[in-house]
Amino acid sequence: MVNTITVVGAGSWGTAVSLMLAKKGYDIKLWVYETEVYEYIKLNHENHRYLPGVVLPKNIIVSNRLDSSTLDSEIIVLAVPSHVIRSICKQIKKYVTQDKIIVNLAKGIETDTLMRMSEVINQEIPNSKLAIISGPSHAEEVAKDIPTAVVVSSADKAIAECIQDIFMCSNFRVYTNPDIVGVELGGSLKNIVAIGAGMCDGLGYGDNTRAALITRGIAEIARLGSLMGAHTRTFSGLSGIGDLIVTCNSMHSRNRRAGIKIAQGKSLKQMIEEIGMVVEGVKTTEAAYKLSKMYCVEMPITQEIYNVLFRSKKPEKSGVDLMMRNKKHEIEQLVFGESIEW
Repeated sequence: MVNTITVVGAGSWGTAVSLMLAKKGYDIKLWVYETEVYEYIKLNHENHRYLPGVVLPKNIIVSNRLDSSTLDSEIIVLAVPSHVIRSICKQIKKYVTQDKIIVNLAKGIETDTLMRMSEVINQEIPNSKLAIISGPSHAEEVAKDIPTAVVVSSADKAIAECIQDIFMCSNFRVYTNPDIVGVELGGSLKNIVAIGAGMCDGLGYGDNTRAALITRGIAEIARLGSLMGAHTRTFSGLSGIGDLIVTCNSMHSRNRRAGIKIAQGKSLKQMIEEIGMVVEGVKTTEAAYKLSKMYCVEMPITQEIYNVLFRSKKPEKSGVDLMMRNKKHEIEQLVFGESIEW
């Protein structure tokens, strides 16, 4: 029976998940990286920097030590940015015994290795019991008990169902899905499209533009995903189109806000400083661009957002170039992959 859960990372999402699990009665150890945030939460029971206005109950115990935070917990939840997952895993490896389950919440692709987060974790902590949670789940809404649905994926069905039971409550519905590749890619690549949605907003475009971007965005996510071993139907689920819709439409989305600032003339450095938190889509754009070349797959939205972020191309020029590409069938496999008279 699970009694104690460690959440590694006290950003908005890590704090919201800690709160949700604490309300279910679990004892939560919340590891906090920033000393100032740690001291404030310890004194005031509030994460004023990342989730202001939300009172944290007494069964959330904050710590600034990874060893004591992870030592006696049955579940270790990783809620840190994707680019530090490898470093965190190296530090906690000695404390992860075979009976512990690791739950990863980070959405991203390692830029240097092009590994998904589960691959990074398994490389650093071999044979770990691992589950991935993804889906449309803004921390600000989860913390306010606004109904939310996500998906959990694992190579082991029993682990996925165990985490489903632990996390699921009246305001947080959890589905299971065996497709780790699809769940991870959907959660990661949607951030690129969300930056594009923000750019559209920053340029003053409308609902038509955003709808087109979301639709064509999920198409190119699925193209890459299928080549990497994902099941394309996963991208029509919560970790695919569900996460894409919320991230492209909500001002809770850092990636959308980032795109707005870029379209308004901010540099990449200025945008990151003004957002004040990690914008996962920036590093993911670089990784996805590399993957598109590796798999020889056409990803025009990713290509153009890469050009804007890393090659100083004007967003409005990228928009025109996307619109004026060579003529295409909407669903290529429908026309070329099946026998249809037309």
